[in-house]
Amino acid sequence: MKLLFDQNLSHRLVAQLAAEYPGSAHVRDLGLGSAPDPDVWARAAADGFAVVSKDTDFQQRALLHGYPPKVVWVRLGNCTTAAVAALLRTRRADVLAFGADVAASFLALS
Repeated sequence: MKLLFDQNLSHRLVAQLAAEYPGSAHVRDLGLGSAPDPDVWARAAADGFAVVSKDTDFQQRALLHGYPPKVVWVRLGNCTTAAVAALLRTRRADVLAFGADVAASFLALS
């Protein structure tokens, strides 16, 4: 499952999680660092990414519009990049199952 990390998450997550989530990217890598949410949403859908964000904006968009793209909502509050990486590593099975679920549009992780 390819992840697209939103601007509120570190670009370092791409390299840190390359083994677990190959093909992932950060919005800034795609020229979307300051792009509005609809542009990020459209790019993620077109390129087969699941959006990973700490903002509720994408979670709400997933509920309203469905998928693609799917949304992984990281609910850790103010934390380190290492904490986000650890969460995505330990919950990898859940993330992959979510990716395969044809009915689910968002996954909340905490």
